[in-house]
Amino acid sequence: MKRVQLHKWTLSLFTALSVLGLTACGTQSTSTSPQPEAKPAPATPAATTTAATTEAAAPKVAGNLSFYTSQPDADAAALIESFTKKYPEVKVELFRSGTEEVISRLQAEAQAGQVKADVLLVADAPTFASLKKQDLLMGYNSPEAADIPADWKDADGVYTGTKVMATVLAVNTSKVTTKPDSWKVLTSPEAAGKAIMPSPLYSGAAAYNVGVLTRQGDFGWDFIQGLKTNQMTVTKGNGAVLKSVAGGEKEYGMVVDYLVARAKKEGSPVELIYPSEGVPVITEPIGILKASKNQDAAKAFVDFVLSEEGQKLASSLGYTPIRKGVAAPEGLLAQDQIKALSANTDELEASREADKKKFGEMMGGK
Repeated sequence: MKRVQLHKWTLSLFTALSVLGLTACGTQSTSTSPQPEAKPAPATPAATTTAATTEAAAPKVAGNLSFYTSQPDADAAALIESFTKKYPEVKVELFRSGTEEVISRLQAEAQAGQVKADVLLVADAPTFASLKKQDLLMGYNSPEAADIPADWKDADGVYTGTKVMATVLAVNTSKVTTKPDSWKVLTSPEAAGKAIMPSPLYSGAAAYNVGVLTRQGDFGWDFIQGLKTNQMTVTKGNGAVLKSVAGGEKEYGMVVDYLVARAKKEGSPVELIYPSEGVPVITEPIGILKASKNQDAAKAFVDFVLSEEGQKLASSLGYTPIRKGVAAPEGLLAQDQIKALSANTDELEASREADKKKFGEMMGGK
């Protein structure tokens, strides 16, 4: 009897030791063990596999990208150069003109069912609101848009502002000794026949300005009539306005801020003034066409423009960045320092053509 019990005890001990040994071996071979020394072994290959999978899944950014814009030629070229350094396999094809001409071309392509543009970047939000209504734009919530104020991007992600551009007063400092602080100087005797502005029939910024100013209680269409009475010259675009003021042909101008700051930095006798009543502000939105044939490249382009790198590029070109945390260039107010005049975007979009027609009739079709 004792021998049987001893045999059973020996067998039980052997079995327990065997189970313990198997358990220990299992602990050494599994990646889910709570033992701290076992964790590092599988971590590296697991992380490598995840990274490789993510890289393999990422779309390749390559091919042709058609970019329509109203930016100045040099600025558009600088943007394209910076983008293609990051994405060398993308060939960007550029079409550049005034906002109104760019949109006319885009509309003609849409009517023919042959939209060629992949990405559009032009002057103002009402233009994009119109294209959104026509279902020509693709929704894209860029991850880079998180640091852009909500007021300057579409709630559905269809378009996003890229910079802050205020229309200001420009004066020739060789001829104007007392700097004005109000838009009303343009309707005063001292500026009679001496002022110039861009045409809303060509410039999207100018069309936006007319829409905003005529909806302010202190201005309205009476202000436009006052400009007409005071012999305001109307020219094709902002560049022509700046050239006229800097050259001394005119003493006062309504023009986008960055052009004046740039010219002053280069030595021209000009000064920019933010009038006390406030200033109209455009944001040069960017959006992707729904008909885009290269959406991956288009998304990468939008991301680049809105990124910190893209916004620093904008600042280096003389524009006030729209992204929070990126400094404005010397001579311009930061985006949160500007007193902006505004009006309802949908109303501006709906009345845009009527506003342009009325302006043309009042100012002699210019």
